[in-house]
Amino acid sequence: MRQASRALTAALAVVALAASAPGAASARPAADSLPGAPSGASGERLPEGWRFEGGELVWSSPEPVGMGGALVEFRSQERTLGVPAPSADHRTFRLRVDRARVGPVGELRVVAGTRRLDAAGTGRAPGQRRSPAETAPPAPLPVHSVDPGVPGEYRTTSGEYALKPVRLPGYKEPVEMRATVVGPTDAPGKRPFALFLHGRAATCYQPGKDALGMEWPCEPGHKEVPSHRGHLHDQELLASQGYVTVSISANGINAVDNFAADAGAQARSSLVRLHLARWAEWGAKPAKAPEAVRAVDPADLSKVLLVGHSRGGEGVNRAALDSVSPPPRAEDGYRGPVGWRIRGTVLIGPTLFGQNPAPDVPSVTILPGCDGDVSDLQGQMYLDASRGVGRGTALHSAVYMVGANHNYFNTEWTPGQAEAPAFDDASDHEDPVCSVNAKSRLSAKHQQTAGTAYVAAAARLFLTGDDRVRPLLDGSGRRAPSAGAARVLTHAVGGRRTPAILPDAPLSVTNGRVCQQITTSETRACRTGSEPGRSPHFAPWSFFENEPGRNAVRADWAEPGAPVRLTPKRAFSLAGSEALALRVIVPPDTRGTRLDIAVTDTSGKRVRLGRVTVDGLPGPRWTAAHWASEVRVPLKAAAAAGVDLKRIRSLELTPRSASGELWLMDAWGWRPGTPAVRPAALPRVDIGRLKVEEGDSGTRTYRVPVQVTGEGTGVIKLAVLDPDTYRSTVRTVKVKDGGSAETEITVRGNSRYDIDLGHEIAVKAVRGTAVGGAIGGVLVENDDPMPTVTVTPVADSVTEGGKLSWKAALSEPADTTVETRLDLLPVPEGTELSTKDVDKEWLAGIGGDADPERPLSRDTPSLWVAFPEGETSADVSVPTAADTLTEPEESLRMRMSYLKGHEWMEGPLLTGGVMDAPRR
Repeated sequence: MRQASRALTAALAVVALAASAPGAASARPAADSLPGAPSGASGERLPEGWRFEGGELVWSSPEPVGMGGALVEFRSQERTLGVPAPSADHRTFRLRVDRARVGPVGELRVVAGTRRLDAAGTGRAPGQRRSPAETAPPAPLPVHSVDPGVPGEYRTTSGEYALKPVRLPGYKEPVEMRATVVGPTDAPGKRPFALFLHGRAATCYQPGKDALGMEWPCEPGHKEVPSHRGHLHDQELLASQGYVTVSISANGINAVDNFAADAGAQARSSLVRLHLARWAEWGAKPAKAPEAVRAVDPADLSKVLLVGHSRGGEGVNRAALDSVSPPPRAEDGYRGPVGWRIRGTVLIGPTLFGQNPAPDVPSVTILPGCDGDVSDLQGQMYLDASRGVGRGTALHSAVYMVGANHNYFNTEWTPGQAEAPAFDDASDHEDPVCSVNAKSRLSAKHQQTAGTAYVAAAARLFLTGDDRVRPLLDGSGRRAPSAGAARVLTHAVGGRRTPAILPDAPLSVTNGRVCQQITTSETRACRTGSEPGRSPHFAPWSFFENEPGRNAVRADWAEPGAPVRLTPKRAFSLAGSEALALRVIVPPDTRGTRLDIAVTDTSGKRVRLGRVTVDGLPGPRWTAAHWASEVRVPLKAAAAAGVDLKRIRSLELTPRSASGELWLMDAWGWRPGTPAVRPAALPRVDIGRLKVEEGDSGTRTYRVPVQVTGEGTGVIKLAVLDPDTYRSTVRTVKVKDGGSAETEITVRGNSRYDIDLGHEIAVKAVRGTAVGGAIGGVLVENDDPMPTVTVTPVADSVTEGGKLSWKAALSEPADTTVETRLDLLPVPEGTELSTKDVDKEWLAGIGGDADPERPLSRDTPSLWVAFPEGETSADVSVPTAADTLTEPEESLRMRMSYLKGHEWMEGPLLTGGVMDAPRR
């Protein structure tokens, strides 16, 4: 039994599943607000597919929902209720939550990323723009003169190793230490090293059948899904170029990471570093290495690239952070020395639930334009959430790949290539951008080839320092020749950029406005609830509906010519830069938004730098596509005009298109080159969790420790969620080495029964900090007994067509909805009511079917009776149906059960009789 507070903790990062296709209507019919039928707290009709059972909100799908990286969430309007637990067949999802806290049940939704899985969410978002050219994407960018996707000159070999499984904190079963090794055999010296970590998918399958499972270890007769072999195409190319590569298995984490508050990020980090530690040991003592390791050239662990897919991306990001700023010993599965240096990461369709990237480790994030799993493209936060946190010299690149889905980057997740059953996560046949037959959609082989080219580009830039490949990654408008005709767009932050306009800082705007990315305020929001589509840049921070200090600039115009002028509180410098680079969002499927760019210095001298044209991305139905293009204008004109580039007062964007809208994410002074990046041991922040009893009276204040380790000072955002109102408060806190940013939570005691409540707290880095354990809080455990339930007959003997009814009562009111279940039992003597003897609509309302006729106790769902918060009585009724048959008296038996703690307890027995109506 999961409590509401645990469900909210899960909303940060627990059960992670993604839709293989848009969810259809549930096979279970919806119930009318009949007594005992599933309904909302106010008796309103639940949407199709939803029901309440035993204190749980339940949604069922006729098709299995795929097992992937995105969180499946229950929401009421835009408010997150929590992350439900799936059934074994991944068709039914359950969330422990109080009915009274659900809100209007007509607003219930099931989402995974930007996909809505219940039937009401199918179809294109209303008002989403479409153009005649949407199925024919723009011509690819010019090819670059350097192609990292070309195979190298070295001979390669491959093999596998399997070591003794390891124990990780919080994981009951040992996790495998298994990997596939591919490397060169004739390359000189020690070779740069690349480690791959696959994402979250099914762990086991039964050969010859389509069924997939998430158990661990696998059951007899089942085989492990070899997800770690799915990056062989990447490994083989890198090995031919002289890199030693290893791809590790993480099925033991995938199977149970739904119980981890961070969705397994810390466990994956521990697993990565355990493998790195073994490679460091084998480097010192080669004779002890497995045969597969001895067969390849020696690895240079001072040059390590980590590559992670889906949740593996978040895992390698945490490993990079943990390698510089060690995590708390109690939470970590690796406690040895760090005998390696991580020079960069590649994150493919990644998750980042806590939005805390490793700020001073260079990264490349591949965003699949048809991602049907992590469809909100939250991996964009590896760039946006890194701004201003660290030193700013690490290049963070986003590679948006039009037409790529989530799964095909791993061949073991690709139909026709995989050993186990696999699927296309972007299989919406009606989508003109992402359907299999769309011109913009990439085939599996084409997607894999393009993905490998950009992984190789990152390896070449980060591990060998070859700056010639940088234009493929940093928004310079070039593409890798080996990527073929794939439409690949890039932008970046960090590197040799210097900040010009960052909307998070104080800023005045003319003919536009500073907008808040995450807020419920329609007047401040960057996108209002009435507008279609979502943006990866505006990915929500966990379940918080408000995040102050996270802004962009929005401008709308109905005619050209009015300049959007941005004036920061302090003048900024563009001295030493070659160009002004801007990241600008325009709506998907729009073409030719033209903007004149100008700057004015503090003396009032103004100069027009040039004109840029911005096109929107092809807009899929599900994947977030309001993504910023990087555009640049040279600064030569400013220097020639005598503008003081050291003291720029304002920036102007003047629309030259007839009408349009834009969002400016930021602006930077840009110059070529990739600076050397040194690891920065920032003060590390980890939040704790307390479990307390509520008490019978009074109030108690608890301090949740926010531990700070390491040297230096920094700033974090600290958010607290109120479990009663679901409202959050966010504040900015300064932290310093050896200190603590304790947060006080006040708990009010009482003597009435309630569910456990969680005051959830999350931490996010703002400046000069590395955040590891980002989730904590106070779990208030109920310490009051549940009221007893009694049942009194009201009409337990009726003629057919009448309504059998009883009055159920609680011994005292509760502070939560109390759920009871009524199971229909066989009648040992006499004749039992059949499915034809009760009202047809009532039977359908509880999920039953009248045909074929059978005793009511056979294959008929249970009835549910709810006592809303504070109420002590409820009606139970079974409406019967009249017929013209002459029959003996028929009977009904029901046993009431109720939850006491975590166990179902047997309650009263209800009996009723139905007689024939008098015949005329």
